[in-house]
Amino acid sequence: MKYLIIFAAVLVALATSACEKPTVVTPTVVTVPVPGPAGPTGATGAGGLTGSSGSTGLTGSTGATGASGSTGGTGATGEPGKTGGDTVIVVPPAPAR
Repeated sequence: MKYLIIFAAVLVALATSACEKPTVVTPTVVTVPVPGPAGPTGATGAGGLTGSSGSTGLTGSTGATGASGSTGGTGATGEPGKTGGDTVIVVPPAPAR
């Protein structure tokens, strides 16, 4: 039993040392510029020039006058009336309100 414990301990030591260990990569340091305090205010710049005015557009032309309508034609003449016969027209009295 003594030999078994010693054998197991040696086996564990060999097994763990046989593993491939990854190589340690040290990251490179990147220097980042940090803004410092603000400097003095600069001088005021010169004023800009005034732009040119745009040109005026053209006036549109007047439209043409429309043509006058033509005069209507004369209506047809009616036939002469017929002479009366023995027809009598009776007008009923107006209803009471």
